[in-house]
Amino acid sequence: MKSYEYFEATADVGIRAYGKNLNEAFENAGLAIFNIISDTSTIDALNEIEFEITSEDEVSLLYDYLEELLFYHETEFMLFSEFHVEVDDNLHLNAKIKGEEIDWEKHERKNEIKAITFHKMDVKKTDGVELQAIVDL
Repeated sequence: MKSYEYFEATADVGIRAYGKNLNEAFENAGLAIFNIISDTSTIDALNEIEFEITSEDEVSLLYDYLEELLFYHETEFMLFSEFHVEVDDNLHLNAKIKGEEIDWEKHERKNEIKAITFHKMDVKKTDGVELQAIVDL
């Protein structure tokens, strides 16, 4: 099973992240987001940030999680390459994300993400989990 893929959206980029469970799909969504910004294979997992979120439903939790990733990217001037997520039955998410400070001499500069959108955001559960989100570039 692939971790994630991108799809075209007018002036934006869509992501579909996959996992055998919600935790893995959220981790892969984080990886997908940061591969839009840079090449995550060049980002060393030197620093760790932990955060928690509780939301009213799974779609809102996905939105809040992706927003939090962008928040730390923008306020800590960091790129992230490792994501560890645990979601419980009460829609409480614990995340540990690892990365390093941005160094555009080292890291490839791809696209700036302006915002996460609710447009076509979805969480599907079948044999595994598929997350869908669109980011505004």
